[in-house]
Amino acid sequence: MAEYLMMRLYGPMASWGEIAVGKTRRSSVQPSRSALLGLLGAALGIDRNDESKQQSLSGAYRFGVKLEAAGTPLRDFHTTEICRPSRKITFRSRRQELMSDKDNPILSSRDYRCDSLAIVAVERVDQAGEELKRLAEALRRPVYPLYLGRKSCPLALPVDPKVVQAADLLKAFESAKFPSLAEMSRKHEFDKPWPSKGDQWMFRVGQVRYYWEEGMKPGMAASFEAMRTDQPVSRTRWQFERRKEWVALEERQG
Repeated sequence: MAEYLMMRLYGPMASWGEIAVGKTRRSSVQPSRSALLGLLGAALGIDRNDESKQQSLSGAYRFGVKLEAAGTPLRDFHTTEICRPSRKITFRSRRQELMSDKDNPILSSRDYRCDSLAIVAVERVDQAGEELKRLAEALRRPVYPLYLGRKSCPLALPVDPKVVQAADLLKAFESAKFPSLAEMSRKHEFDKPWPSKGDQWMFRVGQVRYYWEEGMKPGMAASFEAMRTDQPVSRTRWQFERRKEWVALEERQG
């Protein structure tokens, strides 16, 4: 039997960063490893610039994800005013700089997922890092605010962490029970489990996707393999390396 820390991630907006090319910042449909490590680091109070603790955190845990609802895509456009440098003019303020005729606007875009919902399983690697019960307590009382990929994407409800014992990843997902969001919001009932019929209608729940890392015991057959560039190498230099991920698809029966 293995021990897993289970938590549910839901918010009106989420952004799970992919490779940034040019002026476009894309988002994956499922939580990235770097974002999940950042979530744990924020709960534990690990500073982004503390490379030693960040590396220890990265090597201490593996993640499995059950994507219940992929959400809908949203693209946000940003306009940044950058003025061309001039040897003859010295600007005394940002206001004076923007009022000049030497501005050079740059348009960039950022992608988000709206109303996505995922169940995450955290597995401890060889007794490294904090115990899962300690992680659960930190997630209930985080040192820094928790967010879904970007600081502009706060959680809509607590992650409700719980530690379970299971033979494999699939059994862990099946044993972790979370309350229905539809019943909570409409009837203030907290005893009905996810997903209720209201949840399936509200989130358009159809195909469920499972993702897991190398070294985990999935308890299911993979539909295909994928490569992701979300393994942190350096947070301060914003460097990431590629890793392999396994994916299983399941059609939910209505």
